[in-house]
Amino acid sequence: MNFEYSDQSKKLQDQLRQFMEQHIYPLEKEYKTFTRNNPWKIFPEMERLKTLAKQAGLWNLFLPKEYGAVSPGLTNLEYAPLAEIMGRVLWSSEVFNCSAPDTGNMEVLAKYGNLSQQEQWLQPLLAGEIRSAFLMTEPDVASSDATNIATSIVQEGDEYVINGRKWWSTGAMNPNCKVYVLMGKTDATAARHIQQSMILVPADTPGVKIVRALEVFGTHDSPHGHAEILLENVRVPIENIILGAGRGFEIAQGRLGPGRIHHCMRLIGAAQRALELMCKRVAAREAFGRKIKDFSSIRQDIARSRCEVEQARLLTLSAADKIDRFGIKEAKGLISMIKIVCPQMTCDVVDRAIQAHGGLGVSEDTPLSEYWIYGRSVRIADGPDEVHMYQLGRNTIKEWM
Repeated sequence: MNFEYSDQSKKLQDQLRQFMEQHIYPLEKEYKTFTRNNPWKIFPEMERLKTLAKQAGLWNLFLPKEYGAVSPGLTNLEYAPLAEIMGRVLWSSEVFNCSAPDTGNMEVLAKYGNLSQQEQWLQPLLAGEIRSAFLMTEPDVASSDATNIATSIVQEGDEYVINGRKWWSTGAMNPNCKVYVLMGKTDATAARHIQQSMILVPADTPGVKIVRALEVFGTHDSPHGHAEILLENVRVPIENIILGAGRGFEIAQGRLGPGRIHHCMRLIGAAQRALELMCKRVAAREAFGRKIKDFSSIRQDIARSRCEVEQARLLTLSAADKIDRFGIKEAKGLISMIKIVCPQMTCDVVDRAIQAHGGLGVSEDTPLSEYWIYGRSVRIADGPDEVHMYQLGRNTIKEWM
């Protein structure tokens, strides 16, 4: 295990840091103000920033090198520190076309899509011309068990007819969202893990109705948002099925490994910046006649936070390295570990930073509240903590029985 970054990764890290300093950090407050006051509208500077990122060669960095011509040639380990840098400003990933759920959807189409699907949807996604959403979770079933998914996908002639209700469909509120990758049931009588399929649904298909935008801890997460969507007799061509009927779980397993690396490294980036902000805050403020930094409890919080950030970082890099060398199946234990560890670590580190900031910490004048919301949300997204702990515990017992 060698976590020394390649020269290519180091060069991109330097370029990305410079880009963030020059173009992203100066616009943080402006972005927050605009999105708060203009829900479901795109930040006016976004297209300019994306053009600059393309020109700088900081584009589609997430696609691993096994994807060939559409990849910049990085491994998961080489990309991991880049995701961490992007995580310092949560909306910045879109500037580099590296934001979820588009990254996962692009991986699905690049790995499993046919030529027609790739031409119609993958190419404009890779170009950053459109956005996408992933429709899996449902309000009427415990979706942490994906076999519960009840949305029906029934073939009628040369079409599939889709009926169901989805929610927490991240990205569906974005005005540039043009396509959904939907998971549903094509055969309820088949074996448990081959009942599900993934299918492409253009967002403007008749029968698709956005019921509402969902709030996350009182925020809309504009402009992408999270939608509840009703699908009533939605008809799409049979050619829209991805890989084939009954292949949904197979696709999902191939999709989620690298995506969890991305999420965890972005979380680590948020936690790292929260720690830095905490250090600056306590060094600048006084209470009870001395600098806050000189109180033992503050130093302990900072020391504990630094340990936790570094532990999470090394664990995530280990998972990325194992995916690169042995594949997702062999890395599944480490992938579960980082999904358990990183969101909780971020919540803990950010919570200490909020406490050290006092009233400022719970305001919108720092990014701390959005970091905490991100960490707390990811403890549910991509599989709740309990599912990962159940599987990791089961597999660990089996290993040592």
